Amino acid sequence: MSEMAAAQWRIVLEQAHEALRTVVEGIPADAWERPTPCERWNVTQVLQHAVGDQLAFAAAIDGGSGPTEDPFAPSGRIDGDKLAGLHAALDASARAWKGVADDAPEVPTPLPQGKLPAEVGAVACALDAAVHAWDIAVATGQPSPLDAELARPLLVVARQIVEPLRAYGAYAPAINPAPEADEVAALLSYLGRDPR
Repeated sequence: MSEMAAAQWRIVLEQAHEALRTVVEGIPADAWERPTPCERWNVTQVLQHAVGDQLAFAAAIDGGSGPTEDPFAPSGRIDGDKLAGLHAALDASARAWKGVADDAPEVPTPLPQGKLPAEVGAVACALDAAVHAWDIAVATGQPSPLDAELARPLLVVARQIVEPLRAYGAYAPAINPAPEADEVAALLSYLGRDPR
């Protein structure tokens, strides 16, 4: 990500965290069981997955406890306050990344790639939050939380990390974007999501 300024990844991560927080806080009371663009998962399960991934990134960096259930096998049940786990996970992730130097050459991640440069690892963490914010927004009739400014760095990092993750089922096969696709549509298509 040579075109990214040393600390720009912090802004991208903050924007992605805010996108996820805002969309989840906007979920209507009757929408938690709705299907999402993540095949086989409803809104609650996508939230559980997103929470688990943020905790996994935090734990990789600071040695914390990480998620209590497998983010790739979400139960679909959240006892008590549905937002409490999200807030705790986003706080843990932000705190962990705060302790990382802007230009750290190797930062532990929960990804199969292992250690990555700070700007790649942090934007990978942001990618997870932002794309699942989009999934939940689509499922619950909310506006897209993605814009070109956020999508641009996410797509750069997605192209560096996603291919090996497809083998694990973390992403569907890429879709050919329409010729007129903007950065958001290009990102979603690359991640196997239909931008429409």
